Amino acid sequence: MPSPIKRALISVSDKAGLEDFGRFLADQGVEILSTGGSAKALRDAGVPVTEVSDHTGFPEIMDGRVKTLQPAIHGGLLAVRGNTEHEAAMAEHNIAPI
Repeated sequence: MPSPIKRALISVSDKAGLEDFGRFLADQGVEILSTGGSAKALRDAGVPVTEVSDHTGFPEIMDGRVKTLQPAIHGGLLAVRGNTEHEAAMAEHNIAPI
């Protein structure tokens, strides 16, 4: 049965268990967004992943310290599903739920 979760953001410092977790999500049909090192670890394990910078169109900056501080990420995380104003703002700004 596919997951009701369509998209997940993964950014971890400790990569232990990341491959199994990523593979589980991918097997459930969840699109994975991830940052630099986490994305590389997932990709190297053969898990499909989209870099946050590719999703947002904005690169990681300041030695990778700033990567998810972006409206396309936070809007997707913080929007209240079912709230018509939030959904309209997401549609207007092409923000996908996370």
